[in-house]
Amino acid sequence: METNQKRKDYISWDEYFMAVAKLSSMRSKDPSTQVGACIVSKDNRILSIGYNGAPNGFSDERFPWGRKGENLDTKYPYVCHGEMNAVLNYRGSKKDLENSKIYVDLFPCNECAKIIIQSGIKEVIYLSDKYANSENNVASRKLFDECGVSYKKMELKEPRDIKIELK
Repeated sequence: METNQKRKDYISWDEYFMAVAKLSSMRSKDPSTQVGACIVSKDNRILSIGYNGAPNGFSDERFPWGRKGENLDTKYPYVCHGEMNAVLNYRGSKKDLENSKIYVDLFPCNECAKIIIQSGIKEVIYLSDKYANSENNVASRKLFDECGVSYKKMELKEPRDIKIELK
């Protein structure tokens, strides 16, 4: 059926960039939490992506992926978050990050909030805020509010089945 009109069921920019963040999170080796991030310019150009994982040079096989136990035997003091990796993966001028936005699965922790602020990103779009009442996330919101970074939870209008076929 030929038509002279554009498709009406295409995805929005927000859905597109969040899908890129979610796809990036699938690279994470973390067995409990996979987080992806996608940084986008004001004119809707993808600047960088990242996901949570071990630092470069730290073997994924020897990396402690546990959540419980002595701090040094868990992932927490070592893992690089998706937001951090997205900022550090960017290879252009830092000026390009100014006034950009970042799409993330999970509301950023306070350490990532500081990185986001320092990089010049001005908007955070997230899917989940499951740690909303944690001290880290309370601090994140304080930092964002004080430093002029807006944040919003992305509400999905309708569930979509997105299939990616790799051959």
